[in-house]
Amino acid sequence: MTAPTTTRSNRDTFNTRLVFLMAAIGSAVGLGNIWRFPYVAYDNGGGAFLIPYLVALLTAGIPLLWFDLALGHRFRGSSPLVFRRMNRGAEAIGWLKVGVNFFIAIYYAAIIAWAGLYTIKSVNKAWGSDTATYFMEDFLKVNDSSAWTGEFIVPVLVVMIIVWIICILTLATNINQGIGRITMFFVPVLTVLFAIMVIRALFLDGADTGLNAFFSPDWSVLKDTSVWIAAYGQIFFSLSIGFGIMITYASYLKPRTNLTGTGLVTAFANSSFEVLAGIGVFATLGFLATQSGVTVDEVASGGIGLAFVAFPTIINEMPLGEFFGVLFFGSLFLAGVTSLISIMEVVISGVSDKLNLKRSTAAISVGSIMAVISVTLFSTTSGLITLDIMDKFTNNLGIVFCAVTATLVTGWVLGRRNEISQHINAVSAIRVGGLWQACVFMITPAVLVFFLFKEVHDLLTEPYEGYAESTIFLFGWLVLIIILAGAVLWTALPFRGNQVLDRLPSSDYGVPPKGRPSGTANPLVAHAAGGDRTETAP
Repeated sequence: MTAPTTTRSNRDTFNTRLVFLMAAIGSAVGLGNIWRFPYVAYDNGGGAFLIPYLVALLTAGIPLLWFDLALGHRFRGSSPLVFRRMNRGAEAIGWLKVGVNFFIAIYYAAIIAWAGLYTIKSVNKAWGSDTATYFMEDFLKVNDSSAWTGEFIVPVLVVMIIVWIICILTLATNINQGIGRITMFFVPVLTVLFAIMVIRALFLDGADTGLNAFFSPDWSVLKDTSVWIAAYGQIFFSLSIGFGIMITYASYLKPRTNLTGTGLVTAFANSSFEVLAGIGVFATLGFLATQSGVTVDEVASGGIGLAFVAFPTIINEMPLGEFFGVLFFGSLFLAGVTSLISIMEVVISGVSDKLNLKRSTAAISVGSIMAVISVTLFSTTSGLITLDIMDKFTNNLGIVFCAVTATLVTGWVLGRRNEISQHINAVSAIRVGGLWQACVFMITPAVLVFFLFKEVHDLLTEPYEGYAESTIFLFGWLVLIIILAGAVLWTALPFRGNQVLDRLPSSDYGVPPKGRPSGTANPLVAHAAGGDRTETAP
C-alpha cells in the first residue's frame, strides 16, 4: 500500500495562444522545409506533387497534429507522463520519443553551426569558386579513415558550443521567458529574412526557368506509389508530428484552447513556408542553370548539398551575392535554433517530470550532457559521416516507429479513440468524428508501416551510402538499440515527487476520464482550483 501524495498542479502555461503558435511554427519550420521540400516536390512530379502533398496534409498531417495536441492538452505532461497517465505499460512509448529526440538534437546542432559559420563566410564569399571541395575538404575536412577521428574542427566546435549555450539558457527559464520570448522574436525575423530572399530570387535572370521546372506538372507520377509515400513522408517529418514536440507544447496550453483551429494555423503556416521555400530555391536554381548554360535538372539537388554547395555557387554568380548569402544562411540558422529548442524540450520535460527536477536543473544538467556528446562526435573530421548515418536511422526509422506505436496503442490497444475525439470536440470549434479516427488510427499507421518496412528492407539489403558496415552499426543500429533499452530502463524507474499517474490532471474539461461516469467530479480539478485533495500515486 502506497502513501497518499499531494497532486502537482503547477505546470507552466503559455501566456497567450499567439506565443504557442510561434513556438509550434518555430518547431515545424526547420531546415527540412528549406532544403528538403523543394527537391522532393521537383523530383516527384513538380506541380503534380502538390496533389498527393495536399491529400497527405489533410489525411495525415492535420489529423495527427490534432492527435498530438489533444494528448498533451488532455493529460498535461511530457510524452512519458502523458502515456503513463493513459496506461502504466504505455509509458515506454513516451521514452522512445525522448530517446529519438535526444539523438536528433545532438547532430542537429552541428548543421545549425555550419549555417551560422556560412552566414559569416557569405560576407566575403570565403568558399571560393570550387564550393564542393571547400565544403568537404577545407570546411569539414572530411576523413573517413575511422568511425571517430578525434580531430576537432575548431570553428565548428566554437559555434556548436554557442548554439548549445543559447538553447540551454532558453530552456532553463520558464516557457514564456525562454521558449516564448525567443520564438516570438526568431520566427517573425526568420519570415521577414526569407521573404526578402525569395523576392530577390524572383528578379534574377532565369528565375522563370526555375519556376517552370518546379511547377510544371508530370501527371503520370500520380500512378506511382512512391510519389504518394514521398508526400506522406514530407508532411510527417516537416510538421514535427510523432516527435512528441507537439504533445509537450500542448501540455502548456490554457484550458479552453481551440485545438483544431490552433492545429490548422500551424499546419498551413508550415506548408505555406515550404511552398515559399520551393519558389525561392527554384528561382535561384533557374538563375544558376541560365548562367551555366545547362538545364535545371542538372543543378537541382536537395539536403546538405543544396545548402552548402549549390547555394554558395549561386551566391558567387549573382549580383549582391553577399547580401543574399547572409539572408539564406541566416534563415537556416534561425530556423534551426527554434527547431532544436523544441526537440530539446521533449527530452528535458520528460526527465524533469520523471525525476521531479526544477526546469532549470533539468535543462542545465541534461543539456550539458547532450552538448558534450554533440561536440565530441560532430565537431570532428568524421562528423559528417556520423551525422548522415544517425539522421537516416533516427528520422526514417525511429520517429516513424514512435508514431506507428503511439497511434496503434492509443487507438486499438487502450481503446482511447472516442475519449481523444471527445476531448477535441469539448474545446474546439471544428468537431472530429469517424473520419478523423479513420485517418489517425487506420490510414496513417498503414502508410507509415509500409514506409517503415521499405526503409528497413533497403538498409538490410545494402550498406547505406556505401559506408563501412561497422560504422553503420555503431551510429545506426546501435543507436536504435540504445533508444529501445533506454525506454525500458526509464519506464522501470518510479516517478519521483507528487506526480499524478493514474488519473487525469486538471485538464479534464467536461469530458469524464475513462472509467468514471459522466457527472462524477474530478478530484484533481478541485485540487487545481485550490482544494486540498490528495491522490495516491502507485
